[in-house]
Amino acid sequence: MIVPGPFVSSLVTAACTLAHPGTTVIGLARDLAARPARSATGNAAALLRPVTDVSLPGEPVRFDYQSADSGAGRLYLSHMNDGHVVVFDTRARRVLANIPDMPRVTGVWAVPALHKLYASVTGHHHVAVIDLPGLSVRATPGPIGFPDGIADAPDLKRIFVSDESRGMELVIDGVTDRVIGTVPVGGEAGNTKYDPGSGCILVAVQTTNEIVAIDPATLAVVARFSLAGGDHPHGMYIDAPNRLLFVANQGNATMEVVDLGTMEVTDIAPVGAGPDVLAFDPGLNRLYVATEDGGLWLYRVRGRRLEVEGKLDLPHAHTVSVDGTTHLVYLPLQNVGGHPVLRIFSGSRPN
Repeated sequence: MIVPGPFVSSLVTAACTLAHPGTTVIGLARDLAARPARSATGNAAALLRPVTDVSLPGEPVRFDYQSADSGAGRLYLSHMNDGHVVVFDTRARRVLANIPDMPRVTGVWAVPALHKLYASVTGHHHVAVIDLPGLSVRATPGPIGFPDGIADAPDLKRIFVSDESRGMELVIDGVTDRVIGTVPVGGEAGNTKYDPGSGCILVAVQTTNEIVAIDPATLAVVARFSLAGGDHPHGMYIDAPNRLLFVANQGNATMEVVDLGTMEVTDIAPVGAGPDVLAFDPGLNRLYVATEDGGLWLYRVRGRRLEVEGKLDLPHAHTVSVDGTTHLVYLPLQNVGGHPVLRIFSGSRPN
């Protein structure tokens, strides 16, 4: 389970609320550790049918995050070490644009309601605010040390950006594009997600092995949760309808399932080395985990547990996204025959 830290006084009147966790921390952690080991013995190749490879512009170097705007049929790819954001048309299956001057870009996050795309440009120590659909850079709020994960609190029109190097969240007004303030989180801020069920911004704090909850209205840290079994948590995904949080631990190559109703860790499963970007297909109850060095892992979500369905041994499968309507999986690969490609799969149910 997750161990509660001190709750600040604003929790009573905060816009965001999380259920108070239980108390059987050590017992539950031992129970999870004692479960039989699980490995990627399933046949992932039978669950993912290759559709096509699309050539991408740029050098054969590392990609990072992705963000989809399904209404516009666009997928935004962070070509981190090439210094571009690739704009991909998912309907025509072609590259629409390659936005330049994005050195070491990490996080990308589309907010269609604001007609904006946000990009964490670590090389310039700012966040690029990009007009949609025109793709021009309209503002560059900052400074920020090492911007990474991005989330938006839609009701407040506020954007939260992780700053790994300075241990804080940078908060941007989604209307004016100006910096509202910063929120210290007490360690390296990894991935950042908005939880619509609680109204909280959740941050994976890598160096303290915690999940930190922020009230997006007051910009106060309202709760800190120590992650049992966690080691350098980074990637996160929130399954809002089922009140589940999936957390990827880079330090010990594990996946954890957190029940957002009780704030308990309900499962710990193995994953490949360097897990980072997560994607979830609700129609197939399938979680995809892209890893830096351990391939693409597939899990079946059963209740509050993960069942390993298998993995694909793909080099530098660092980032993944999925369209839950079509079950198409998008996997940018940095070097296939000397060139970057976007490999598209079609997901299917087990026989």
